[in-house]
Amino acid sequence: MIVDSAGWTGEGTFTPVLLEALQGVETIEFLRVEDAPASRADAGYALISNEIYVRFRTTRRVVSSRLGGLLQTRADVPVMTLGQLGERLGTTNGIGEPDYQDDGMLQFLRTEVLVAPYQTKGVKVVELVRVYEVGTPYCRAVEGPKYLGSRLAGPKNNTCRRSNHSSPPF
Repeated sequence: MIVDSAGWTGEGTFTPVLLEALQGVETIEFLRVEDAPASRADAGYALISNEIYVRFRTTRRVVSSRLGGLLQTRADVPVMTLGQLGERLGTTNGIGEPDYQDDGMLQFLRTEVLVAPYQTKGVKVVELVRVYEVGTPYCRAVEGPKYLGSRLAGPKNNTCRRSNHSSPPF
């Protein structure tokens, strides 16, 4: 499994737990985690927003075409879907079911209040983690990572369906 965490600062307490659980899923061949532009902090709260991109292993299957089923082609079909991944993560201790789930995204939201020693008011920390599948209509990352020497490179004009965010640089 390829894990790319170069775009992630390591913030959050739930994201490392989720990454560890995702690394245990044998049908995932690529993971990328990065900070989302929505992260912010204020006097009474901190919003930590991270995004994880996964690519599942594929198998080559024979698929019938639309022309009466006469023409058959071979296609790479993912072994797992995001829905199946959400169900699997729902049974994992410390993670649970996603707070929101659709065809192209899993979303987890965790909150905690941190009170520093000798303080009366705490800071509310909200951690938002979204999981996208690479290569779907929600996140077109064509091929995922490609290696050029020792660094990852790939197309930079991807279109992830995220509100007011730039596309991930795959």
